[in-house]
Amino acid sequence: MLMAGCNATKHVPEGDALYTGAKITIDKKGVKADLKKTTVEELIRPKPNASFLGVRFKLGIYNLAGKGNKGLNKILKKWGEKPVLLSQVSVEKNISIIENNLENMGYFNVQASGDTTIKGRKALASYTVTPYSQYTINGVQFLPDSGTLNRAINKTAGESLLKVGDPFSLATITNERLRIDAVLKEKGFFYFSAEHLLLEVDTTAGSNTVNLFLKVKPQVPGQAKEKYFINNVYIYSNYQLSASRADTTTGDTISFRGYNVIDGNKTFKPLVFDRVMRFSPEDIYSRKDHNVTLARLTNLGTFKFVKNRFETAPGNNRLNVFYYLTPQPKKSLSAEIGGLTKSNNVTGSEVTLKWRNRNTFKGAELFTASAYFGTEVQYSGQFSGYNTLRYGAEATLAYPRFVVPVIRLNTTGSFVPRTFIKLGYDVLKRQKLFTLNSFRGEFGYSWKQNIRTEHQLTPISINYIKPIDVSPEYTASIANKPLLQRAVTRQFIFGSNYNFNYNQLADKGENASGIYFNGLLDVSGNIAGLITGANVRKGDTSKLFELPFSQYVKTEGDFRYYKKMGKKTLANRIIVGVGVPIGNSSILPYVKQFFIGGNNSLRAFRSRSVGPGTYNGGQRINTAQLFPDLTGDLKLELNSELRVPLGGFFSTAAFVDAGNIWLFNTDPNQPGGKLSKDFLSQLAVGAGIGLRIDVTILLLRLDVAIPLRLPYQPQGQRWVIDQINPGSSDWRKQNIVFNLAIGYPF
Repeated sequence: MLMAGCNATKHVPEGDALYTGAKITIDKKGVKADLKKTTVEELIRPKPNASFLGVRFKLGIYNLAGKGNKGLNKILKKWGEKPVLLSQVSVEKNISIIENNLENMGYFNVQASGDTTIKGRKALASYTVTPYSQYTINGVQFLPDSGTLNRAINKTAGESLLKVGDPFSLATITNERLRIDAVLKEKGFFYFSAEHLLLEVDTTAGSNTVNLFLKVKPQVPGQAKEKYFINNVYIYSNYQLSASRADTTTGDTISFRGYNVIDGNKTFKPLVFDRVMRFSPEDIYSRKDHNVTLARLTNLGTFKFVKNRFETAPGNNRLNVFYYLTPQPKKSLSAEIGGLTKSNNVTGSEVTLKWRNRNTFKGAELFTASAYFGTEVQYSGQFSGYNTLRYGAEATLAYPRFVVPVIRLNTTGSFVPRTFIKLGYDVLKRQKLFTLNSFRGEFGYSWKQNIRTEHQLTPISINYIKPIDVSPEYTASIANKPLLQRAVTRQFIFGSNYNFNYNQLADKGENASGIYFNGLLDVSGNIAGLITGANVRKGDTSKLFELPFSQYVKTEGDFRYYKKMGKKTLANRIIVGVGVPIGNSSILPYVKQFFIGGNNSLRAFRSRSVGPGTYNGGQRINTAQLFPDLTGDLKLELNSELRVPLGGFFSTAAFVDAGNIWLFNTDPNQPGGKLSKDFLSQLAVGAGIGLRIDVTILLLRLDVAIPLRLPYQPQGQRWVIDQINPGSSDWRKQNIVFNLAIGYPF
């Protein structure tokens, strides 16, 4: 590939040349001008073939295919990139584009010239741009204060995008017209349009400045100058696309709190729309309410198609609103099969069967019953054969509103709140080791403020875990390693939790920079602890319903920052977790404790093999241990990963991971595990590289990592960079960790 990339002109036709890009020269003629070369470079077309460190890999892949167009050659051409030729370059067209765009940026006297240089079978374009001075805004004058429309426009002047002293910009003028139109749409000017506004430019102010005058075009229709109010709202809740439109009310109309619901089959209760609609009779028209209503109807998940229209009602400045809602099939049955990967190096598959009822009680309630069966295989573990079988069932009923006694709550954004009730039963079978079953139930609420911010509050969360089969092999191992007992201890967790999620990239797409934060607060057993006076230090564990219950407070924060650098992405993450056992518990329940290591965590260490603190139990490989299973009450993890696309489906990454877990209380079975003031010197560190294969519907990831710092080593000997020895088979066996996973680690 390197040879083909270097021989980039291999398939360039005779009489042509490979276009290698453009050289930009900014000739300022001694005049102050802030024009940058990159601004001009973005305007020039076509773009040359992509290169990395001077090598055009994608062009090399294309050249490897030769003239063939079948089999492997066809795949190589798809992954590669055709050569960009000089014959595709029009210098004159690029000059015109440069001058036009720079004039729109205020460089009214700009001059550009260009030429091409051919050397061998490669060609370079050269452009010289003389921008002269950029014009700036001297003043902005809004409309005379007369008439309803003019007064409404003038009130927006304080938020104008056009600022005195800023460079003249046609793009800013366009955005200013759109801004004014958006403000007017919130004030009832339904028929107004940004096209009705005109901004005149006067360049006679001198000193390379302009004066701007905002005007309303004289041919604007009278309707556009008036505010409009909502007259009647008609909702066709069982509208069929194949039926002819009926916009007149009939005997099937139900009037409910100002809304007219037309549904002859009484498919939906009118209460559904009272909680979703944002338009009511006599409201002033608002584009925000218009869009929010459509979004809420769509986000109900009950309607396949949602559309509406407005028409002028008899009388002055009134609008009738018509909503046409086509329901999805009420009931559906589906089967899913998929791959999964977990942070404990488990990779496997799962089959799920789901049955849905999208309008259970005629209030757009969603009832889902599902059953699943999955298998999991652990990679990068010390032993094979200890695979996992999982199966179970779950039933969920979700109401499209807050179900709260007495109080009437709702949200005003585009997303409908949900009240959910969940019941589930699961069986986890670790082959050769143990089988657990668990019962769980939840009652809670989920809602979104906007597309970036989401909340989930679960006031009632119950989880009961009971071992039903423990193998003799595992029982014998407990005698040698008492910590293994935690995995098969009966647990009763009764509490509440709150989850907050903020994703700045949710509305930005993949190629953007931004932050992500997920925060969790989880409390359990505190009310029961107060009632029973639970205090494990007394040596007697209190019980609820004849079951010992867990009591703790746990919080966890996951903060990520993604920085886009051209086609590369720098992804960073920090996780901080704190769990405090109180009252009836001396440690957190096993399923609530933190662990570290694995393919979504510290990739140079096997899952659950690090910590707590300087304890080294997870690094000893022997048959008595079976597998590492180290957990803690506190956690700190830091990750940084540079992602670089290679072309086609492939990309690579280089990463560094650091972190550890600690105990809140001293445990004689895990010496060195309690958190101390020296916790930062106890961080495990690893690094590695990875390959990703992204086929759109699935991203496969293979990471290879090695440890750089071992927290269980004596102080001063924890960095092991100087011990790296890839030539030694023993070193490779003990240190190189392969991680096979699905999806990005974060």
